[in-house]
Amino acid sequence: MKQSCLRGFRFTPKLLMAVWMAACGGAPAWGQNRPPADLTQATLEELANLQVTSVSKKEQSLSKAGAAVFVITQEDIRRSGMQNIPDLLRMAPGVDVARLDANAWAISIRGFNDRYSNKVLVLIDGRSVYSEAFSGVLWDQLNVPLEDIDRIEVIRGPGGTVWGANAVNGVINIITKSSKETQGGLITAETGSKENLESLVQYGGKIGGKGTYRAFGNYFNIEPALLAGGVEAADGWHGSHGGFRSDWTLSANDTLTVQGDLSQTAEGQTLTAVIANQLPLSQTFNDRVTVGSGDVLGQYNHAFSNGSELTLMAYFDYVHRNDVGDYTEQKTDTELQYHFAIGSRQDLVAGAGYRLTDDRVTGLVDGFFAPDHRRDSLFSAFLQDEIDLTHNLALTLGTKVEHNAFTGFEYEPSARLVWTPVVRQSLWFSAARAIRQPSLLDSDAHIASSIVPMGGGNFGLVELSGNPALKAETVLDYELGYRNQVNRRMSFDVTTFWSNYTNLRTTEPGAPFFSLSPGPPHVVIPLTWGNLARAQDYGAELSGTWDVTSRWRLSPGFSMLHMNIKTDPASGDTGVAASAGSSPQHQAQLRSSVKLSHRLEWDTSVYFVGSLTNGGVLTHGPIPAYTRLDTTLGWAMGESVYFSVSGQNLLAPRHFEFLSGNLVQPTEVERSVVGKITWRF
Repeated sequence: MKQSCLRGFRFTPKLLMAVWMAACGGAPAWGQNRPPADLTQATLEELANLQVTSVSKKEQSLSKAGAAVFVITQEDIRRSGMQNIPDLLRMAPGVDVARLDANAWAISIRGFNDRYSNKVLVLIDGRSVYSEAFSGVLWDQLNVPLEDIDRIEVIRGPGGTVWGANAVNGVINIITKSSKETQGGLITAETGSKENLESLVQYGGKIGGKGTYRAFGNYFNIEPALLAGGVEAADGWHGSHGGFRSDWTLSANDTLTVQGDLSQTAEGQTLTAVIANQLPLSQTFNDRVTVGSGDVLGQYNHAFSNGSELTLMAYFDYVHRNDVGDYTEQKTDTELQYHFAIGSRQDLVAGAGYRLTDDRVTGLVDGFFAPDHRRDSLFSAFLQDEIDLTHNLALTLGTKVEHNAFTGFEYEPSARLVWTPVVRQSLWFSAARAIRQPSLLDSDAHIASSIVPMGGGNFGLVELSGNPALKAETVLDYELGYRNQVNRRMSFDVTTFWSNYTNLRTTEPGAPFFSLSPGPPHVVIPLTWGNLARAQDYGAELSGTWDVTSRWRLSPGFSMLHMNIKTDPASGDTGVAASAGSSPQHQAQLRSSVKLSHRLEWDTSVYFVGSLTNGGVLTHGPIPAYTRLDTTLGWAMGESVYFSVSGQNLLAPRHFEFLSGNLVQPTEVERSVVGKITWRF
């Protein structure tokens, strides 16, 4: 048990000497990343006209996007004091971020939160990191260096249906910087009360007269957190990550990007599970997790003389994860996209793609997949047409059509109407249909869920089995939004929504039967996945920006969510309705950014998260509401070195944020202090 939040936070004489030498070196290298002299360098007009690409797969102004979009900028990231992508997402209203243990998170948008939140599609530079094996994202595998992220575009609701299946409640697209923006050297080092060490070494340069590159390597080590009662858990982790990106201007009309990553992590978790080959044994144990992954992506763009554009993107992604069992996924994806205009009023984007996924799941502690290896194809095509009805009224119509290996043909249409009565205001309405396609977990898994004592030494085994006939979960979503830049100092963005879900996944009981295998003899209580639930959600989200002075900016946010989940009369599921309580009904935030002087800046964030009446799908326990306070003090030491000290979760020694993580025992989020040095040369 930790006695002080400062334990592990060490500034050695060598480290202090390195800081002093770097500060005195005076190598001018901040360039575009140098802290601004005042906040008006990023005016509200510039923020409103940020170019986003995740709504329509083309660049468009944020102020004219017909979807609930929130952008986390590189300046937000730099000043946040955060160490990982999940914590950065707390800035976006309507996004529910709950840490499960030191290396696992449950992250959702507009409800249905779980460790594997299966209705949110996550991308890195357009490369999907959503797993078709279990429908979800493992956030410990997303260790993109924060210094290389240009922005994170968060779409709340199915505003990104051009991306296809699983973009049901939202899209999170992590967009990295071009290598042209990261020239020169970069070294970072940080340490703190919960983080022994994290470091990054990076260098960028030119390749002849047409190309640029960057290459990096980083290492991190995170201490274990605490279980209930203050006992140290087994969730500490460490890992290394290396990668590169190169950008080429082949001609006046042709560009090429090639990038790739390799990473290796070792981590742990505390589990409670049925041991399928030792029935009726069910025990809590520490499990060692190892993950190895790699990817390579290439994107070619050609601009035609008539203004149209052709884009070809292809990537290969490999993950090998030893986690309760042995899981390997290889994904190959190719997409061709064409952006063109018809006359002066129509702007179209069309594309087609093919994805091949190879999955293998073996050696599970609590069950098995049958078959344990399969290769699945996904064919897709989309068309989206933006039509200028008048000079201030635009209608966008489009659809994505796909053929997957589980449910066959699926379609996902959308319509958006955007009215801009004046330059600084826009009113928009959208309607969309999106689907969550089944996964291997839904169709092929056989999981020993729990043991039921029956007296006399007898027992029953609750076994959950996949259903190859499972349908796709579907949502029909309607949204109304309004954006207004009130004046030079104040703007706000509000969205209301109503969503109707059908064919939601349920667990349906079957008739118990006696089994001799695996021994000893026992009663099997079967459960099978079904589609016998529906839900209606409605709510609102608000974000704003107020420049109190040229040196002080306030950014408030608020979200409200009401969920009503019901089962069909034919269903025997008794737990899905309670899962509405795994997401908070209310969240609020207030971020303050102050430029104290030319070299000193201070950022403070307060996050309120409402209570959870159900801690998760498997553990029906309440999580009290909590308020999180983070603060960061940053100091530009000369022209090349930046030093910051951050305090996080300062209002309480520790607290839980989520209770159920599909077998994983939760740990508490503790108060912490982190110091970080950034040196550019």
